Amino acid sequence: MKTSDFDYNLPEELIAQTPIEPRDHSRLLVYDRETQEVSHRHFYDVTDYLKQGDVLVLNETKVLPARLYGKKRGTGTDFEFLLLKRLKLDVWEAIMRPGKKLKPGGWVDFGGDLCAELLCKKEDGVCEVRFRYDGVFEELLDKYGNMPLPPYITKRLERKERYQTVYAKEDGSAAAPTAGLHFTPELLDKIEGMGVTVVKILLHVGLGTFRPMKEETVEEHVMHSEYYSVSPQAAETINAAKREGRRVIAVGTTSVRTLESAARNRLVQAGSADTDIFIYPGYEYQIVDALITNFHLPKSTLIMLVSALMGREATLDVYRQAVEERYRFFSFGDAMMIV
Repeated sequence: MKTSDFDYNLPEELIAQTPIEPRDHSRLLVYDRETQEVSHRHFYDVTDYLKQGDVLVLNETKVLPARLYGKKRGTGTDFEFLLLKRLKLDVWEAIMRPGKKLKPGGWVDFGGDLCAELLCKKEDGVCEVRFRYDGVFEELLDKYGNMPLPPYITKRLERKERYQTVYAKEDGSAAAPTAGLHFTPELLDKIEGMGVTVVKILLHVGLGTFRPMKEETVEEHVMHSEYYSVSPQAAETINAAKREGRRVIAVGTTSVRTLESAARNRLVQAGSADTDIFIYPGYEYQIVDALITNFHLPKSTLIMLVSALMGREATLDVYRQAVEERYRFFSFGDAMMIV
């Protein structure tokens, strides 16, 4: 299967640069896999496609202000670090730019009370760094760090919390689970009032979100591993729905990857682990029955995940319609629901 099979034409002006206010006033494209019908709604209409007994699964990861700008000690050379994953208390996996001007043992200063030593370099600009600081690391990260917005967003984000879901809880992500950005507390309350059970799971978004597909064939690509966790209570709730034939609806591709990584014989196994699951056409979903997601980059692992659920040709046809209808694409863009 060729990576180019998942390409599509997207006018640059359709790449959303700022979020919609209020959150739930973004548009919503709904695709019915049984009838192949497409509906054009607003996100607050999502309740029309939910019903009593459904289980709605949210990823409660919280985005760290993980982009740090500093200067090489002794020379003043500018460096940028994007923190990806905490390996030990003060040791992080990160992307470093530029990658050639700092050797292991070199130091970068971010402020008078925060600095980092380069421990080693890996592939694709990834490295390991050890931080030294005075005070509480998380407070210093909030002081010096910037939200790690994707490179296609060029406008400044006015409020950091707008790149967080309203239910974000556990620090650890290098990017937001953006399908969840459309929900408001009021909308979630309305959904639960309908008899829909809302379940929280966790996947910390890492390098997989930033790494482009370089391979010509899909099967050659290797995903970067990301940490996930499913509590016993969440697993029990989801498994009860599966046994009783009720729908499990994932909010975002990160929720999909968590549920399918934890799947054993079409039930979810509670626990924590790292996953490098790669979902593309040919994959048989075990847990997820429906999906709420955003519109994804051409030739990305995320559009492949969507294609595994609704078929490649149907996915590309729906994306073509979304372009014609002038939907807003990517992280701050509009939403899509696959039922």
